[in-house]
Amino acid sequence: MTVSEPLGRWTAVETIGKGVQEAPALKSGFGLTLALAMVGAAGRLAMPILVQQSVDKGFEQGEVQVGTITTFALIGLVAVFIGTFAQRTAVLRLGTRSEEALYTLRVRLFEHIHRLSIADHNEEKKGALVARVTGDVETLAQFFAWGALAWLLEGTLMLMVASVMLAYDWILALVAFVVAAPLAFVLHRVQRHLVKAYERARVDNAQVLTSISEVISGAETLRTYNAGEQYATITKRDSHRRSNSFIKAGTIGAFLFPSGEVFSVLTVSSVVTVGLLRGPDSGLTAGALIGFVFLTYRFLEPIAQFTEVIDQTQTAVAGLRRVLGILEIPTGPPETSHPVHIPAGELDVDIQHVTFAYRSRTDDDEPPVLIDVNAHIPAGQQVAMVGETGSGKTTLGRLVARLADPTAGVVKVGGVPLTQVANAELRTRLVVVPQEPFLFEGSIAANLGFARPALSLADVEQAVIDLDLGDWLESLPDGLDTEVGQRGSSLSAGERQLVALVRASLVDPDVLVLDEATSSVDALTEVRLTRALDKLAAGRTTISIAHRLSTAARADRVLVLEHGRLVQDGPHDALVAVDGPYARMYEAWVAATTST
Repeated sequence: MTVSEPLGRWTAVETIGKGVQEAPALKSGFGLTLALAMVGAAGRLAMPILVQQSVDKGFEQGEVQVGTITTFALIGLVAVFIGTFAQRTAVLRLGTRSEEALYTLRVRLFEHIHRLSIADHNEEKKGALVARVTGDVETLAQFFAWGALAWLLEGTLMLMVASVMLAYDWILALVAFVVAAPLAFVLHRVQRHLVKAYERARVDNAQVLTSISEVISGAETLRTYNAGEQYATITKRDSHRRSNSFIKAGTIGAFLFPSGEVFSVLTVSSVVTVGLLRGPDSGLTAGALIGFVFLTYRFLEPIAQFTEVIDQTQTAVAGLRRVLGILEIPTGPPETSHPVHIPAGELDVDIQHVTFAYRSRTDDDEPPVLIDVNAHIPAGQQVAMVGETGSGKTTLGRLVARLADPTAGVVKVGGVPLTQVANAELRTRLVVVPQEPFLFEGSIAANLGFARPALSLADVEQAVIDLDLGDWLESLPDGLDTEVGQRGSSLSAGERQLVALVRASLVDPDVLVLDEATSSVDALTEVRLTRALDKLAAGRTTISIAHRLSTAARADRVLVLEHGRLVQDGPHDALVAVDGPYARMYEAWVAATTST
């Protein structure tokens, strides 16, 4: 399952049940909360009953029984006070449990997204994932703030009122129920359309978030190519589609309110008419008829509100279904229950019959990105992996780092299959430096420190110096306290890569996976990067995913991938000397660099 996959396979009841399982705070103490709500409903029921008693017993033989009416009034006052207190307590308990449940759900969702495999992250749109944690969970928060209260308080009231109406006069009660019954059919029919409408609206909303995120993140590129109007048109199109989806859903929802009002009028009119036609001979007193009319209004009052509550409930269920859909995506790679420790010291890497294919968004099989790759990298060796775009070199680097698991075959480090190594231990022995390092907003020191929080600032500064980057440190306006900006925007691309290298050195790994850390930088920064790389790679098993063949030329060994297969393996000089893919790539690279 993916973020964009339809999630209508769960009914509303199944969705709510799964939601309670993920956030058990919702059912914690619910029995007491429901009991308090029933006491609150009883307090609201007291008034119609007391009105009936006051009419029947407070007016006898043309005289007003002041004492009797006063007694009923005092009883009503106490009942209302107790009911209000119970209802307030029920609301407080539901609100507290709801916030606890939302907190649990947010944390679960956040942790789950971060435990998804990198393959899943690459396949999904970032805006859609953000929408799950923010927009969809916020929809649930809005529901609990009003809709859930209505279901608890008004739903309880309707059930208790229905019971009292039957006790008063079962004939009038049946009249009220029969006349109001078609409303349930109308609501059911409309709800089916609401579910689909809000599902579509949530999908379109996620697409708008994605479009806006791309336009904002790519503002510099759009301005450079004067493509702002083109992408603004795309964003407007997505926004228009979202608007139409919500208008359609709102139109369907708007049909519910007037239908509730119409049935309310018809029900009360029918009750009064039947009651008058039956007359006193039926045993129905004037007070009982008046009280029954009050009860009918009490029964019908929530219906108008429930038309809106159902509307909001459908929105919340749609949001919950999409949140649960993310939690249904298998996390990866999975942790082993019986981890095996990696041997101490330098580590070799063994790639045995590795095949890998990304999960398909459809039922069609995706072609494998890697096919039966075999390679052994001795401890301490520096290897470059090269190949045309789409050859599978980056994917192979991810498998070595266990950011995903092979579809077939095995990757071993120090003779231990990666699937048997605890993730916490692996991340202290193997580090990946991506081509585009991610920096969090804050200082350089903060972006370095989280790699090993126990280190002092002096230790971090020493790590910079150990990588022969002291001159770069001195060139920074505030040293390690220099702010990097959002996503490192205040630093150049090369400086962000320098930060990533220092961060990797703080972990002091035995295996280093580099995704071309010298691309798109100026000459001075490339010198610094090369210097730092040489220092960092010394004594470590290093796998460089090389886009520049100058990186391959410095390596001890070159692995050449083509269409997912390992087609050449050997030292740079040996591969250049024979006719093959690497020699042709190197010849083309030399020609290109010479011409520039």
